[in-house]
Amino acid sequence: MPDRAPQPVDRQLPTDEARDLISLVRDIAQHEIAPKAAEEEDAGRFPREVFALLSDSGLLGLPYDAEYGGGEQPYEVYLQVLEELAAARLTVGLGVSVHTLASYALAAFGTKEQQVEHLPSMLGGGLLGAYCLSEPASGSDAASLRTKAVRDGDDWVITGTKAWITHGGIADFYTVMARTGEEGPRGITAFLVPGDAEGLSAAVPEKKMGLKGSPTAQVHLDGVRVPDSRRLGEEGQGFAIALSALDSGRLGIAACAIGVAQAALDEAVAYATERRQFGRPIADFQGLRFMLADMATQIEAGRALYLAAARLRDAGRPFAKQAAMAKLHCTDTAMRVTTDAVQILGGYGYTVDFPAERYMREAKVLQIVEGTNQIQRMVIARHLAGPEAR
Repeated sequence: MPDRAPQPVDRQLPTDEARDLISLVRDIAQHEIAPKAAEEEDAGRFPREVFALLSDSGLLGLPYDAEYGGGEQPYEVYLQVLEELAAARLTVGLGVSVHTLASYALAAFGTKEQQVEHLPSMLGGGLLGAYCLSEPASGSDAASLRTKAVRDGDDWVITGTKAWITHGGIADFYTVMARTGEEGPRGITAFLVPGDAEGLSAAVPEKKMGLKGSPTAQVHLDGVRVPDSRRLGEEGQGFAIALSALDSGRLGIAACAIGVAQAALDEAVAYATERRQFGRPIADFQGLRFMLADMATQIEAGRALYLAAARLRDAGRPFAKQAAMAKLHCTDTAMRVTTDAVQILGGYGYTVDFPAERYMREAKVLQIVEGTNQIQRMVIARHLAGPEAR
C-alpha cells in the first residue's frame, strides 16, 4: 500500500519565513515524494527529478549564504526540513543531507574565488554532490586512507578507491579526501572533483538491505587530474575539514532518523486505531498504548536533542559532543521505534504491503553511516574524560 502522508509535527520555528518554508516542504513531501516512495524504493529507483525540484525550490542550499544562492537558514530550521523530507522518503532526506555535507568544504574553507565560481551551481543549479572519505580498508579509521594525490605542475593527479559513497556514479561533483603527505591525519588534503572527470568511474551499486533507491557505490579514481584551483583549504588540512563537516553531517543523520521514526509512529498509530480485535480497536489495549507512548516520548526527546545541538551551532558555540549524542540517540531511537511499529502491525508489519518493514530496514543504516554509533560513544567519552591512555 502507498505510504500515508506524514502527520504534521507541531514545530517551534524562529520566523514566519521558516514556517512558510516548512509548509512548502510538506506540500512537496505529500504530493511529490510520499506517493511514489514505496514503489520506487522497491524498484531501486533514484528520484533525480525530485532533487531537481528541490534545487529549483531553493532547498538544496538552505544553510549556506544567500550570496551564493543558499537559503541562509539556521541549522535549527534546515534540520527540521530534513526531518520532513526523510519522513516522506529517507532516500530524499538523506540525499539532501549528503549533498549539504559535500558542499561544506567549499562553503567553509574555499577561497572567495572558488566559492564564486562553484557554489551557485552546487546550491541552486541542479547539481548533486557526494562526499568521499571512506575507503574499502579505512572506515572508522578514516585517517588511514590510502587514496593519493600527487602534485604535477599546477595540477594534482588523484589515484585510489573510495567506498560506501552515497550518490556514487550519479553525482555531479565529489568532495574527495586524498593523501598528499605523511601518514596519518596531517597528510590529507581535500579536493573538489567534477563528476565527469576523466579517470573517474563508479562500481556497480551495493545491494543493500534498505535505502535501495539511494545508490551507494565504490568510486574509482584512476589518475584523475584536477587543477590546484580545486584544492579546498591548505595542504594537509583535509582531515580537519572532514571532521568539521562530519560534526554538522551527524546532525543531518539525526534529523533524518527522527523523520523515519515519526513516519513509523504515524503508521503504528493509524493502524492501531483502525484495526479491531475482540470487538474494539487494538489501540484500546493498555500494553499497546504504552508502546505508542514510549515511541512518541523517544521521538520527542531525540528531536529536542538534535535541535539543542543545532542551536549551539547556530550560536557559534562548540557542538561536536552534542552532535555525537544526537546522532547516537536519534538513530538508536529510530531502530527501536521502527521495530516496535512492525510489532504493532503484527503479521502485516512483516509484509511489504505496509511501509513499517521498510522503515525498520532503513533505520538500521542510520546507526552505521557518518560514524557508527560505537564511534559516537568514543567521541562523547573523549569530550567527557579526555583521550584514552595508550
